[in-house]
Amino acid sequence: MAAGRKPWTFGYHFYKRRMILQAIERGLFRDGQLTVRYGFRVDERVVEYPWLFSRLPVGPGRLLDAGSTLNYGFLLKREPLASKKLFICTLAPESDAFWRRSISYVFDDLRCTSFRDETFDYVVSISTIEHIGLDNTLLYTRDVTKKEAAADTYVDAIREFRRIVRPGGKVFLSVPFGKHKNHGWFQVFDAAMVDRTLAEFSPAHHAELYFKYGPNGWRRAEPQELREATVFDIQEEKGYDFDFAASAHGLVCMEMTK
Repeated sequence: MAAGRKPWTFGYHFYKRRMILQAIERGLFRDGQLTVRYGFRVDERVVEYPWLFSRLPVGPGRLLDAGSTLNYGFLLKREPLASKKLFICTLAPESDAFWRRSISYVFDDLRCTSFRDETFDYVVSISTIEHIGLDNTLLYTRDVTKKEAAADTYVDAIREFRRIVRPGGKVFLSVPFGKHKNHGWFQVFDAAMVDRTLAEFSPAHHAELYFKYGPNGWRRAEPQELREATVFDIQEEKGYDFDFAASAHGLVCMEMTK
């Protein structure tokens, strides 16, 4: 608050984590509705994590975190994650590793993993596939071979998710949604790309929830409301948008059953 509640300034990460924990503990997303000004000036993680925790069943199971967005102690110690056998797959080692929790870390390309067919009960990929095939040397790895311009190869990861999840298993997926734009290190998905994702996975059942960020924070939305939605890119923008969005203005959360 001392920094004016501006995204990515001092105190932002602590404030965001507290909001995420409160939403999870209150079961805010079980009915799919959000309170007014929920997530005001906070990025889409305040939607993605509580959404996942509201949908992922409690109990044992093998779960792949495809992209290492769950690799935080405050998430891993809570149900429904705490009871799962977790594998975390990303491009390169990160500063935090919770191997004492028996978590397995694998450094792999999600388009061609080393896992056997039908290994997992659940695959979770939070805001990850929009980076696949693009320049991942900006933040995620020093491997120059991952400085790519192959935006369509995200579909290879979708096929891989289908291969490694068991029949009846679930894939939980989220991406920024709106007007398609390639930012070089990620891209915004549009309706055609969501349709292609579903076609490639060919789920037995699927459900999508769309969310929109605005001056009053995050709220549920219809996909047509997000056709012109953009992303505030902290890596390239010099000033904030009028609504002080921290990142995406539009988001789609997808649950697909094989």
